[in-house]
Amino acid sequence: MTNKLLPTLKFLALAALASLSFSSCSTTGGGSAMARYDAYDRPATLPTNPSKVRVKVSLKNQLAYVMEGSKPLLIMPITVGTAKDPTPRGNFRIYHKEHYRRANTHGYAYKGNIVRPAYLRNKPSGWSFKGTPMPYWCEFKSAYGFHTGWMKPFPASHGCLRMHKNVAPKFFRLVSKGTPVNIATTQPEDATIGRNIPRPPDSTPFPGNPHAMMLTNKFFTMHKKPSYQ
Repeated sequence: MTNKLLPTLKFLALAALASLSFSSCSTTGGGSAMARYDAYDRPATLPTNPSKVRVKVSLKNQLAYVMEGSKPLLIMPITVGTAKDPTPRGNFRIYHKEHYRRANTHGYAYKGNIVRPAYLRNKPSGWSFKGTPMPYWCEFKSAYGFHTGWMKPFPASHGCLRMHKNVAPKFFRLVSKGTPVNIATTQPEDATIGRNIPRPPDSTPFPGNPHAMMLTNKFFTMHKKPSYQ
């Protein structure tokens, strides 16, 4: 094998891994599991006093509780960070919200009609780059936030908290700049209101969105219109 081939093969290997790592929620594909995934939703209630809303995250149970006092407004499954890229623990506040958010470090390298998943640091010379779409971004720590993404029943994110595409708009509406967020290994609610919460199917086997589509804003419009109880 010549040395000239090594950079190309290395990039292709990284691209293959990246396509598994940072594909976001999709409405493509078929089968009953995909249909159930697309239909998944969680009930939500609007607060009577938005200033009293807070978010409690259980990393072990992979659930987020949006509370107004002792009243749950939304209980939603989340996908948390891996051991290598853990979700930070502690007390935070939502300080930035953005519907049309893109990642700064990972996404898609493209040149002409060729589009490949890539990290910005590994982008080939002469190629352009566009970050992975992260709709309904709610940032609580620099570079960490809640956003739409593939839902998996195990830690799989780069440290952010992924939300199902049909639930993300509800969460975005319920929280405000300044909303407190507590992230811990467990929460007291895990043993009460957090028991037996329905989860979406594991998205691991599903096909991702076409890479070229991820360069457009179409993905940001693929969410179900939210409704509230």
